[in-house]
Amino acid sequence: MSQTLNATHQPKQAISMGKRVLEIEAAAVLALASRLGQAFQDAVSLILAAQSEARQGRVIVSGLGKSGHIARKIAATLASTGTPAYFVHAAEAVHGDLGMITHDDVLIALSNSGENDELLTIVPLVKRQGGRLIAITGNAASTLALAADVHLDAHVDQEACPLNLAPTASTTAALALGDALAVALLDARGFGAEDFARSHPGGALGRKLLTHVDDVMQTHVPHVAMTLPIPEALAAMTQGGMGMVVVTENAESATPIGIFTDGDLRRAMARLGDLRSTPVKDAMTTHPRSIETRRLAVEAVDMMETHKINQLLVVDEQGTLCGALNMHDLFRAKVV
Repeated sequence: MSQTLNATHQPKQAISMGKRVLEIEAAAVLALASRLGQAFQDAVSLILAAQSEARQGRVIVSGLGKSGHIARKIAATLASTGTPAYFVHAAEAVHGDLGMITHDDVLIALSNSGENDELLTIVPLVKRQGGRLIAITGNAASTLALAADVHLDAHVDQEACPLNLAPTASTTAALALGDALAVALLDARGFGAEDFARSHPGGALGRKLLTHVDDVMQTHVPHVAMTLPIPEALAAMTQGGMGMVVVTENAESATPIGIFTDGDLRRAMARLGDLRSTPVKDAMTTHPRSIETRRLAVEAVDMMETHKINQLLVVDEQGTLCGALNMHDLFRAKVV
């Protein structure tokens, strides 16, 4: 159905309305912080106890309508921060999905009014089989709040909707409360950046924290003895296609003593002139930068940027050459 514009609407009214919405929702979240107390701690303790080694329960988050959308996001945030959780739609729960919930689980039920029929139908069934209930509502006197083992008060003074009808400030408050719960659980578990990366292996953080040097290094690295004339070292560099060649004491050695690059060649030509019989040791860069195989690839990026270099040798714990990296390898691995 088509709608006509408000006859009194002014172009700048959208900005003022947007600011009003943000101010109301920000105030609603700040009010939550002032009310946070023992119930919040009890909710954290209840979930930690349910997910102990002895019980290994999960968190089920449920709601309907807009609360259902918020519940789904809270479940996703919990799961990605170390708290096994999943979303169950309240309407689907009463038609069979309730079978997913076990006696070791914790149900987090979201309803602003606290009087949602579908949630109130499944609550006694969950509690009868031993599950625990955390309710997030805007009404501490509601049926759902009174039935809960722990009630988290998400009350807001007003919705951001000018009609005070559309769930806006109330859903923002519930979402923020869910985030606070997830982060408090993360902190209690000592969940760190590497744990987060393991939950997000396809993301940028996962690539940075899970990719090691030996995952992306090139293993076929040209190397030459230090006595080899520069023209032959240059030929090896060209054949290797890495813009550099590793220099060792002799042809059998695998311990780098230097590196010879295009830049070293230009500097040698300016300094030495005729290079046809000059050994590569006279033009190489000594003490080349290196990194061990099991270090993170992101550490290699830091070293290259700090020392303003484009290549990095890869060695094992004994300093033996294992491979090499250049910035293009790291770009391809999407570590940069």
